[in-house]
Amino acid sequence: MELAHLRIDTPVGPLLISGTNDFIQAVSFTEEPETAFPQPPHLVLDCAQQLHEYFAGNRKVFDLPIQQPGTDFQQTVWEQLTRIPFGQTISYLQLARRIGNPKSIRAVGTTNGKNQLAVIVPCHRVIGSNGTLVGYAGGLWRKRWLLNHERLDLFSAQG
Repeated sequence: MELAHLRIDTPVGPLLISGTNDFIQAVSFTEEPETAFPQPPHLVLDCAQQLHEYFAGNRKVFDLPIQQPGTDFQQTVWEQLTRIPFGQTISYLQLARRIGNPKSIRAVGTTNGKNQLAVIVPCHRVIGSNGTLVGYAGGLWRKRWLLNHERLDLFSAQG
């Protein structure tokens, strides 16, 4: 099936969802003007709904079939990203250790930057070893917003 697209507005700017009946293949920040797309398949609409729930503070985990092209190494890194709990962060070194190769820290960082499934595969949860916000394809202001959103949600749930 041909790739379908849907643009949604979010607190961190417009997101473009790309997918088929079977997989979500990309969720990316876009500055492109709104375009009329043909009616997307149900899965793309479901992805949009789950993203709206996330931004409203009502969803912590995404339940979508995803697929993005990449090497075995990249797939391993992206899989580990999906295991970082909502509201938590890890460093690039911790991520490299989780895949069993602490010397691959640069390759892990590069792979993190090639993630095509923003928010869904939470690369925004990876920070520098010293706790600083470093590198985010969507811009550091978006990374900061996403992390604050997740942490605030955790705090409000506790108190």
